Parts: sequence; structure tokens; C-alpha cells
Amino acid sequence: MSYIKEINSVQNPLVRQTLVLIEKSRERKKKGSFIIEGVKELELAIKGGYNLQTLFFYPEIITKERVLEQLKELKEQPELISISKEVFQKIAYRNSTGGVLAIAKTKEHSLDQLKLERKNPLILVAEAPEKPGNIGALLRTADAAGLDAVIIANAKGDLYNPNIIRSSVGCLFTTNIGIGSTVEVIEYLNKNNISINCAALTASKAYTSVDFTQPTAIVVGTEATGLSEDWLKKSNQNIIIPMQGEIDSMNVSVSAAILIFEAVRQRKL
Repeated sequence: MSYIKEINSVQNPLVRQTLVLIEKSRERKKKGSFIIEGVKELELAIKGGYNLQTLFFYPEIITKERVLEQLKELKEQPELISISKEVFQKIAYRNSTGGVLAIAKTKEHSLDQLKLERKNPLILVAEAPEKPGNIGALLRTADAAGLDAVIIANAKGDLYNPNIIRSSVGCLFTTNIGIGSTVEVIEYLNKNNISINCAALTASKAYTSVDFTQPTAIVVGTEATGLSEDWLKKSNQNIIIPMQGEIDSMNVSVSAAILIFEAVRQRKL
């Protein structure tokens, strides 16, 4: 396959469309498309089975042959376009991107499509996370720990926000992700006999004294407001990380990592 065309002008309609997809959540949702930037991120998107529509490459950084090598496993090849330095600088967020960007189709993340491969799953639930950096960090932790799924309850933003993709280093594409309301997520966990363990300050046990070896969901809320009452009412056990200093909480992604890796530790005993 050879590239279909070259784009040298930042005024090209496809360049303008790409910028809109980068900047506008509403447009991403309307088109069902989003932008992938970076060689590693593209690799993980391909591994995760994402449908690539268009791939831009800047030949001063990466050759067409290298791009074709990365795309060789795809059944449906994207439109391949060589871009000029000016276009690359216009649409790329960072210089360390490896010279590639792609337009890809989003996926559905409904709970009924969530597939749990193991009989004893370990799941992270995050209620109403807002900061893309925190969401990306949670996805990286999920990948590092080999979690069965990440579920976002009452999602506040767009999962395909470029900042989430960057902060997750592409783990968004290979993580099993479900999205639903808090009520729907609680129903899903109960239906699948998964114990609900809520990170909370009240009626809580130290996380090291809780058994995480059974089917488990670790549920975390925002740093500002914590978890909603719906979670606290349905919790099988509230859990807490004892603080040794003056504050009573940590960044949600740090707290989640501590809880998750304690569960992983227990499961390896």
C-alpha cells in the first residue's frame, strides 16, 4: 500500500476536521471518532482492536515503511497520508509523538458489553472522575496490576479526551472499560456476585485487614466529595488507608493504586 495523498497546507479540510476532533468533545461524540497521537499509543490501539480510518505520518520523523510495518496486521487499512512539517506542528500536541497521528472510531463501553474472563475478577470502579490526568493514571494502574476491568460510574467527561489518552499512555485502548450510572454499576456488581469495597472515611476497616481474594470491586470517589450515598448504602465493606500525617486523604489515583496492589498481593499468597 502506498499513501493516497500528501497534505502540505494547514488549511486543508481534513486538517481542520482533525483539529476539531482534538478540541471538541461534542464533535468526537457526534462523529464517533477521535485522535490517536504517538507510536506507542497507536500500537496499543491496534492491539485493542480499534478501527483506524486515517493515519497521518511526518516522513522526517518516521518512514512510510515503518508505518506500514506497524499496520500490517490490520484487516482494514486506514487512509495513509504524508504530512508536511507545518501540518505536523499544527496537529501534534508534542514533538515526542514519533511522527504519527490517526483518526479512529470510538467503541461502545456499556456494561452489558463488559466481558469478565476470570471467575474471580478484580475490578476498579471510579465514581464521577473529572480530571483527565487522574483517569489516565487509574487506567495505567489497572494495566500494571492486570485488573479485569475498570468501570466508570456517572462519567463526567469524554473517555476519548486526548488528555486521557496521553496520561494513560494508550492503556485506554487495551483496558476492559465499562460505563454506567451508579445505580447501573451497583446492579451489575450485585448480579455478578462481586463484593463492593468502598474507599471511605466512615465505618471503615484498614485496607490490609480486608479479604480481597474473592470477586472484588474496589470503589473510589473524587477527592473533593468522596463517594455518593448510594455506594455507601450498598457497600459490603468500607475500607480506609490509615494516614500518618495531618491530611485524611490522598490523590485518588495514588489511593486506588495502594488498594489495588494490596488486593493483587493477597491473591498471590
